Amino acid sequence: MIRNVVVGVSGGVDSAVSAHLLKERGFNVLGIFMRNWDEHDESGRCSGEQDLKDAEWACRKLDIELRQVNYVKQYWTSVFSQFLEDYQQGLTPNPDILCNKHIKFNLFHQHALHTLQYDAIATGHYARNSLGDFLEHAGSRGAEDVRLLIPADTFKDQTFFLAGIEQAALQRTMFPLGGLKKTDVKELARRIGLQRLAEKRESTGICFVGKRDFKAFIREYIISKPGDFVDVDSGSIVGTHEGIHQWTVGQRCRLSSYLLPYFVARKDAASNIIYVAAGHEHPALHSTRIHIDEVNWLCSRARQKLSTEGSLRCRFRFQHTKPLVDCQLRPFEVQLDVPLRAITPGQYAVFYDDVACLGAARILHGEPLHRKQQQVAMER
Repeated sequence: MIRNVVVGVSGGVDSAVSAHLLKERGFNVLGIFMRNWDEHDESGRCSGEQDLKDAEWACRKLDIELRQVNYVKQYWTSVFSQFLEDYQQGLTPNPDILCNKHIKFNLFHQHALHTLQYDAIATGHYARNSLGDFLEHAGSRGAEDVRLLIPADTFKDQTFFLAGIEQAALQRTMFPLGGLKKTDVKELARRIGLQRLAEKRESTGICFVGKRDFKAFIREYIISKPGDFVDVDSGSIVGTHEGIHQWTVGQRCRLSSYLLPYFVARKDAASNIIYVAAGHEHPALHSTRIHIDEVNWLCSRARQKLSTEGSLRCRFRFQHTKPLVDCQLRPFEVQLDVPLRAITPGQYAVFYDDVACLGAARILHGEPLHRKQQQVAMER
């Protein structure tokens, strides 16, 4: 029987309301604030200090004990170092997926269950667990095939960022907000005296970049290495850049004196060349076939179906805000029903059925369309 739950408290409204819902249901709740990044802003304040103060304030209001854990060193090794290495290789990583995989649903999960000997963890993510938002079906048959379900608030859906975690971690993870809309969460926060958090501005973007310009931030860690922009059609040099780490696939290059604007088609780390395509809809920017790394599965049945039948019909996205696209998944390859623009090496292909996130795989590269293929695809 699950009685004792550790909730990750971030200083935001979602985790605070999650803690309230757990306490309301009679669980013995312990809040833990994770310090993952240690940096001071321009005024000399640690950027995470206000979040910690808000977490302490919320837990006092809710009458919940709050402790801290420090994962700064582990975050640097498992997330940030990987982030920098990927950019140097011309890839575009997703640190949020890496943080959930290595820190929140690995180190924090183990600390709560094994070191503290609690029964489960809870987070403020907008996601659902097939064992119930509060693991009420944890003892039932089929618990081994626990699934990560799409939440009630599909606009706030965060399953994309959870697609890299281990399926086993879900067996002891609660998502108290799974059945709620964000508007409901804020309204509840106001009702229980957490107005300050309901009105707090939400953090967006990469946590360690903060409000700074990304190019300026990345220059602090990676030495700029100038190279050429090369037209993907003619092979002509059309400009120069200060480093492949400052550009991502699909981005406009703003090269002057050309009839059509240029966009990044692909990057070659070995030669330090960025290949660019003229025009936003150039076929070199679109793909229907994507080469991927091994899939991290969150659904045993889907994995088994691919293994026995050689392919799996499902849905795909590589950016969490974009609509899902139907596809055929094969080992190390995705065939999309319709072309997508700017498939980005280093990002994640995340797979879904109608109700659940099936898993994810890192994108190696997308095969560019030929002009004839693009015409056929557009005629469908």
